[in-house]
Amino acid sequence: MVGQRFLEALFEQEGASERWHVTVLAEEPLPSYDRMRLTSVFTGTAPEELALCPPGFAGRHGIELRLGDAVTGVDRQARTVRTASGHQVDYDELVLATGSYPFVPPLPGHGTEGCHVYRTLEDVDAIRARAAKARTGLVVGGGLLGLEAAGALGALGLHTHVVEFAPHLMAMQIDAAGGALLRRKVEALGVSVHTGVGVERIDPGPDGRVGAVKLSDGTRLAADLVVFAAGVRPRDQLARECGLPVGERGGIVVDASCRTADPRIHAIGECALAADGKVYGLVAPGQAMAEAVARELGGQEGSFTGGDTSTKLKLLGVDVASFGDAHGRAEDALEVLYANSRAGVYKKLVVDADGALLGGILIGDTDSYASLRPLAGNGRPLPVSPEQLVLPAAAGQRTLGAGSLPDDAVVCSCHHVSKGVVKAAVGEQGCTSLAAVKKCTKAGTGCGSCEKLLGEIVTEELGAAGVETARGLCEHFAQTRAELYEIIRVKGITTFTQLMAEHGSGQGCAVCKPVVASILAGLGDTSYILDGEQAALQDTNDHFLANIQRNGSYSVVPRIPGGEITPDGLITIGAIARDFGLYTKITGGQRIDMFGATVDQLPAIWRRLVDAGFESGHAYGKSLRTVKSCVGQTWCRYGVQDSVALAIELELRYRGLRSPHKLKSAVSGCARECAEARGKDFGVIATAAGWNLYVGGNGGTSPRHADLLVEDVDRDTLIRTIDRFLMFYIRTAERLERTAPWIERLEGGLDHLRAVVVDDSLGICADLDELMARHIQGYEDEWAATLADPERLHRFSSFVNAPGTPDPAVRFVPERAQIRPARADEDGHRLPVPVGIALAGKASAR
Repeated sequence: MVGQRFLEALFEQEGASERWHVTVLAEEPLPSYDRMRLTSVFTGTAPEELALCPPGFAGRHGIELRLGDAVTGVDRQARTVRTASGHQVDYDELVLATGSYPFVPPLPGHGTEGCHVYRTLEDVDAIRARAAKARTGLVVGGGLLGLEAAGALGALGLHTHVVEFAPHLMAMQIDAAGGALLRRKVEALGVSVHTGVGVERIDPGPDGRVGAVKLSDGTRLAADLVVFAAGVRPRDQLARECGLPVGERGGIVVDASCRTADPRIHAIGECALAADGKVYGLVAPGQAMAEAVARELGGQEGSFTGGDTSTKLKLLGVDVASFGDAHGRAEDALEVLYANSRAGVYKKLVVDADGALLGGILIGDTDSYASLRPLAGNGRPLPVSPEQLVLPAAAGQRTLGAGSLPDDAVVCSCHHVSKGVVKAAVGEQGCTSLAAVKKCTKAGTGCGSCEKLLGEIVTEELGAAGVETARGLCEHFAQTRAELYEIIRVKGITTFTQLMAEHGSGQGCAVCKPVVASILAGLGDTSYILDGEQAALQDTNDHFLANIQRNGSYSVVPRIPGGEITPDGLITIGAIARDFGLYTKITGGQRIDMFGATVDQLPAIWRRLVDAGFESGHAYGKSLRTVKSCVGQTWCRYGVQDSVALAIELELRYRGLRSPHKLKSAVSGCARECAEARGKDFGVIATAAGWNLYVGGNGGTSPRHADLLVEDVDRDTLIRTIDRFLMFYIRTAERLERTAPWIERLEGGLDHLRAVVVDDSLGICADLDELMARHIQGYEDEWAATLADPERLHRFSSFVNAPGTPDPAVRFVPERAQIRPARADEDGHRLPVPVGIALAGKASAR
């Protein structure tokens, strides 16, 4: 990665192609790729998607690229290098970007078959091949790489242990309190964590491969696969062998310009011992070194005096960030803490006596990382008190943003780009979009953690210049979600491929694909949830028509309109849960959730539900979930209207309606409000004269009461108003925008909404009515449609190469006469259950 950045920085300079002929000698068989994203390969990312070397890059700059031919020696006197194949290359300047190698502790059994390191794409292939025959994995090391490796093993379906010699996880980046919270979050995901102990030896099993691991405290853990992620060591062997000085603990000694003791040889990245006495094991410092050497070879002054060791990662689904003096080692360091173990949030800011930010740790909520990190170490007091910056929004509003940063603040640490450089790209170089700024400055093209802040700076600068900013959905579409909705509707576009060809660029991404699929499905094309290209656009829940749970099992939620269910219906659900060994729970939306189904069991469960008259409850989709109700006037002595009948009618009317976000509703039979209708996206409360309609409410982390839209209306007016409200929301809301923030964002707010859907101020109500009618007419139950199509059933298999094989990651233990997912320290089981439908044909990978 560092070598590729050196090449880019070198050839960004005018005349570099004429001045330098570059030969790149690489041991690996592939050009440079993003090692930071290795784990994503385990979850379906194609290796070519990790490529960092753009197509044609070498050819454009006359670079000779020799892959799969490692350098074996350097002759400093003759100024030549030789490779394993015997090839010899002369040099005027030599840049060593050999990186590091994984450290494998010299403990007994470390070479046993089934022991692996985790560094390259070849390592990924080897781990994946071994994991196919394993049930339990163990990772040696609980740092950044170790937790990444644990996530990889979990993605392969292995029960995983992490062994860390330090007292807590990620000891280099976070403190003990943060480590304790991180441990709880990691263990909650099914990973068994062992800290304060080391691995004493690895014992082979009867087949000669890894069978067990003994820890220093005497614990013996069964393991079929071991991954060493106990740190790295500088790959400095070439320098040692040709007589260049190396550090006592490794690393090629370089000066501030990254030049070794031989003025013709430079070293950059993890193989180098920088002038400040540190070996930097992160991408950002390595890229800064690369840029320094590129400037030197371009005839300019280049220096590296230290690197940013900040990190922001999502490890095993947990957001973790660390920056600056996170451990408070400075003499006058003071700590400001906020911890909420129930919510899984830990924040610590380290400041000096004058209120200047020195560093910090963020776990569980890292939204403020991008704006805080550039302020660490600048010596200036924070623009607001640190207490405000760690407290939740409800207690102390965050006020830091792009405007709070000085121009010399480094907003992109990967490429050392300051706010002032970003502003100059907009104001002086004519960049009018975030994409243009990224291309011009390289900011945001590294780890990506600064992208949101960059967007704020770009928007702020363009706004100050009176330039309208781009509001595109993503880099592939310049249009917003609402604009894409209108394009698809008006032009009659029926596929993502057609939309991309006519209005987009590239191949699409995880942002635009589900959005377009939702729009197409919302316009009546249910195949966009169920079939071929369409199904591939969805996330896991939509793809399998069920909610995936923490241990890889799925939950099944049949629709129970209004919460009304017959005794026979209850018996059917109970029998299914009993026969398949599922956990059952009454939800807050008056439905019954059945947890613990494996992917191959889903069709069999659906068959029994569909045969009994049930259908999908769409608990997995961005769509209507439930319409909750009280018993209304039929049973309650306070009720003034039949709330159950109306709730059933509304739920059946809007079932399957795809929207920008999930929708929840309720109907209360009187003002006592037992159904909690004012906490829903749309809620109805009965009055003596009719019905009141409330919109824009929600629970969650930012609860909001709904606002009264119309009052005392009859049933027909009520339903017509809800129809129009929902379709106007679906047409104009942005991606993942709930109704509450959507109404707040509307210019004119609730008054404008009322004018549109009640008074038809825009003249679009007939169109909204027609769109709702199209949805109602085109509705089909997705479970029944899948069961009726053998091709759709092909995807429901745990493993592509072994249909019918149970997923070893899905394990349970008994609790309160039911089951729950097994924790990492428990021996779980998968109850054998009957299968009610035969699956045939080629399976698809999960």
